[in-house]
Amino acid sequence: MTNRGTPTHVYFDLDGTLTDPYVGITQCILYALDELGFPHPSNEYLYSCIGPSLYETFPEMVGKELTPKAIDLYRERFNEIGWLENIPYDGIHDALAAVANSGCLLFVATSKPRIAAGRIVEHFKMGQFFEKVYGCELDGTRSNKADLLKYAVNENPHASSRTMIGDRKHDLIGAIANGIRPVGVSYGYGSSEELHAAGATAIANSPAEIPEIIAAATR
Repeated sequence: MTNRGTPTHVYFDLDGTLTDPYVGITQCILYALDELGFPHPSNEYLYSCIGPSLYETFPEMVGKELTPKAIDLYRERFNEIGWLENIPYDGIHDALAAVANSGCLLFVATSKPRIAAGRIVEHFKMGQFFEKVYGCELDGTRSNKADLLKYAVNENPHASSRTMIGDRKHDLIGAIANGIRPVGVSYGYGSSEELHAAGATAIANSPAEIPEIIAAATR
């Protein structure tokens, strides 16, 4: 039974959970590769790049030595236009409102830099629902989801329970490492198979299913 005097904390991933970032992320990756003279990967590979940190994906494309330069180039385009090339998922605002109105405290936990994440959340009118946006630093500190969630939990220690909602295995693995309930969303960039294998205790097939999943866990 949930302690009614202490709220449930719910952490939401950003890319693939709150917004569809495909155009912005892939075009920024291709821009960086073009500037460095590397060939374009397949669309399937680009699809798989949504979710993991750039510090994980760029070494596979340009090598470890050129990764910092590739990330700088990626951010060059992202800061100008890429961050605007997001599309909030249908129903996500209603889902966030329902979870917030149920008495939960909501946070964003993303591998994207917190400055960029905060700007996206505010621009797409989601900031009103969140207590704080957690993301990595520009130098890559806390780009690993387990490290990020550990930091967030330490900052917010008083919760009756905690849930992490995300579309990729990295979200769920990071949640489990910190004793947080792992919930997947299948409408993002990870398959149901990936999410189940990573330990998801529930999977939302649309944003509309998220409030009931959270409510069921706190009854």
